[in-house]
Formats: sequence, structure tokens, C-alpha cells
Amino acid sequence: MTSDQTHTEGAAARSAAEAGDLRSLIEGARVVLWDFDGPVCRLFARHSAERVAKGMVDWLAGRGLRGLLSEDESELSNPHAVLRAVASQRPDSGLVIELEARLTEEERRAASTAWPTPYADPLIRTWTKRGRRLAVATNNSPVAVRTYLKSRGLDACFTPHVYGRTRDLSLLKPNPYCLNRALDVTGTAPSEALMIGDSSFDYEAAASADVPFLGYACTPEKARLLRESGTTVIVDSLEPVLRILRG
Repeated sequence: MTSDQTHTEGAAARSAAEAGDLRSLIEGARVVLWDFDGPVCRLFARHSAERVAKGMVDWLAGRGLRGLLSEDESELSNPHAVLRAVASQRPDSGLVIELEARLTEEERRAASTAWPTPYADPLIRTWTKRGRRLAVATNNSPVAVRTYLKSRGLDACFTPHVYGRTRDLSLLKPNPYCLNRALDVTGTAPSEALMIGDSSFDYEAAASADVPFLGYACTPEKARLLRESGTTVIVDSLEPVLRILRG
């Protein structure tokens, strides 16, 4: 047997094992917990996250508070990272409350132009028809989540189970707070749930809550970061999930 044949057979074996793991995750889930930005939609598709983050930094600078951020933090392109950085310097302050409110408004505006993740809408509806309960567990504002779900006619699939960012920023993922809330309210054991997320924070939160995890990676870089976090089952599309569910 040549080395190429061995490599091909090894890859096929890994693919079959991963497909079996994926089916096991899907069939074992009674409640499905979704991260929002990524698995459900691309929130900042037309409303640039980089621009929002820069706006937050500029807003701080206009108040003479740019010094709260390091030089690297001032260049952050993730609005949540900027919010975390300020909260680490001024926890429970009026400044953080106002900055979080500004981010909430930006997310709400972005929700009106967000792009649905391919196959997410039919997957959500199919899981609902199969009698599974769905919840959102996210670091985004619940206001933005509900705005988007209503625009897609998906709000009934999740209501009332939308658990998002609160004013207590210490509860953001990787803290499992929003996952545990969803489990408690739905009366679900962790082993009977499934978390779908696209970041290491999602994986760490699921691991802390003892919830099985499915990684969604729309780019090779996201897949690499998920693998490095410890994620073992990763899909680059929700289509195989939908196919298994329908099958």
C-alpha cells in the first residue's frame, strides 16, 4: 500500500468517525442552544463590526478616556473586545453601562441588515417541527436577537428562550451563565442539550456547563481556532446537520 493510499484511507476513516459523532450529537439533543452571530446569522454583514469598534474607541477618546485602553486594545476590531477591555478597568461603572447601551443600539441596527447563515433558517424550523426546543445563548444583546428573529419569522421557534448580554459583563461567555439559564428554564439536563457555536468562548462555556458542543466554522481560520480550543466535531456548513435531521 502506498503512502497516498494510507493517507486517503486514514482521511476516510476520520470522516466517517466525525459523521458518526455529528449524528450522535444531533440525535441526543432535546434542547439546542444557539450562539447568535455566526451560527444563526452574520450580524455585521452590512454594518461593519470594525466601524462599530472604532466608534466606541472614538467615543471614549472624545471623553478623554482613551487611556483606559492600551494601544493594542485601541486597534481592536471586535466591539465586544473593546467593551470587555473597558469593563476590566471600570467594572460596574456608569461609563460601562453607557458604552454597553451604545453597543446594544449598534447591534439592534445591524440586525435589520444581517445576513442569514446558509441553511440556518430551514434547520431551525425543522428542529422545531421535530419537537425540539431551541434557545439562543449569546454575548449579543437580546434586543438585537429578537429584532433579527422577528424579521425572519423565527421568533416563535425560540420564544421565550433568548438569553443574551446583561449589564453584568462578567457573565459573558466563556462564563456559562446564559447556557445554564437556558437549561434551568427549560428543565433540561446538560447531557440532553447541544450547543452550536463558532468561537473558543462558546466551546469553553459549553464545556463548563457540561453541554455537548458542535463547532460551526465558516472559514479555515475559525476551524483552526476551534480545534485549538478542544472542539472535536466541526462543520463548515449547517447543510449536513439539516440532512441528518431530515433523514
